[in-house]
Amino acid sequence: MSPILVRPVREQLEHDRLIRLLQAKFRRKFEPGINPGAEQNVPVGVGPTAIFPDLVLFSLEKGRRLQGVIEVETGESVNHLEALAQWTHLSRLRVPFHLYVPSGMVDVARRLAEDNQIVVSEIWSYHAVGDEVRFALVHRSKEVPTPRAKVVKPAAPVAKAVVATPVKAAAKPAAKAVAKKAPKAKPAPKVKAKAKVKVKAKPAKTSSKAKKKPKRK
Repeated sequence: MSPILVRPVREQLEHDRLIRLLQAKFRRKFEPGINPGAEQNVPVGVGPTAIFPDLVLFSLEKGRRLQGVIEVETGESVNHLEALAQWTHLSRLRVPFHLYVPSGMVDVARRLAEDNQIVVSEIWSYHAVGDEVRFALVHRSKEVPTPRAKVVKPAAPVAKAVVATPVKAAAKPAAKAVAKKAPKAKPAPKVKAKAKVKVKAKPAKTSSKAKKKPKRK
């Protein structure tokens, strides 16, 4: 919790309004969580060392990896005590740390960061024009920490299976080809020879004329 425990009511309302404006601004790229006022909705860290920045930016992926933190300061909270209690811890999270201060407190915020060796990724100024709040980038650090990407190493068994599968698939047709032998030619059906029928020759009939004996003279 910030050492500035009590802000003037009007300043506290403006502070919380800025937090909600930034939440709507970053909603397109991140999943922002907010801790307005004395609320502790979204912690960074666990246990007694957990801190509660004004905005916590998470990735839109399922893992919800931490992508950055934002602290919104008012005129009363840009001071040495706030820098040591809040900014120092936020700059050590290994994610981008953005600081929003009133336009009239930009030089003070820069000097506090330099004197205390606090790395602020970006410093933004804001000022109100009627009901509208305008933001302007006034400082960007060259040492911008980036969230570490997870490196997924493929498991060894999976790699072996990928290599072995096509080899087995190619070997199976060859094995089948060897196993299959050419079909045996069927022997031609034997044609049974028909038995020859012996036909008995009938004796030739003698004509009646031949049978007649010749007349004797």
